[in-house]
Amino acid sequence: MKVLLINGSPRAKGNTYLALTEAARALQNEGIEAEIVHIGTKAVQGCIACGKCAGMGRCVFPDELYRTLREKIETADGLIVGSPVYYGGPNGSLCAILDRLFYSSGRFLAYKPAAAVAVCRRGGASATFDRLNKYFTILNMPVVSSQYWNSVHGRDAGEAAQDLEGLQTMRTLGRNMAWMLRNLHSGAAQRPEPETPVRTNFIR
Repeated sequence: MKVLLINGSPRAKGNTYLALTEAARALQNEGIEAEIVHIGTKAVQGCIACGKCAGMGRCVFPDELYRTLREKIETADGLIVGSPVYYGGPNGSLCAILDRLFYSSGRFLAYKPAAAVAVCRRGGASATFDRLNKYFTILNMPVVSSQYWNSVHGRDAGEAAQDLEGLQTMRTLGRNMAWMLRNLHSGAAQRPEPETPVRTNFIR
């Protein structure tokens, strides 16, 4: 089994990476493969609501970041998304790529356990956590919890190492993800049979 961890910070080895590394190490200690992928610092194309993905089966913009993440989520068994807090929310570049991935690749994500991780200096972690979790809860993805909300504190690179409770939360998250994956893969219960989607609009 494998978990993909997306580092949504422009800093490849900053505090978000440190937090995800702690969760990844816990997963590996549980015998689960873990891979951290950094979104990088290049400009990220956002969704333009063109609807082309419905017919193409993928986003109309085939940039390298989209292709890389799409390939990896297709084969991953679980997902953890980490982001720094910018103005009380997740990094905009991260949301831009997640909008496209989740809208065009839902069939690769449904029913896979997922978790969000927020890294902040002081505040905004709860709003970031909430925003990222919304990606999961629209696609029937079980949300993995921990001993506390999945947040780690630190501003300058490496400061998150001083947040002992935050790092423990990351380790607990990794172990809980491993526990859920093992239970889901035991085959004890089949996936729920979905109903035909009903779409309603508030404006007729």
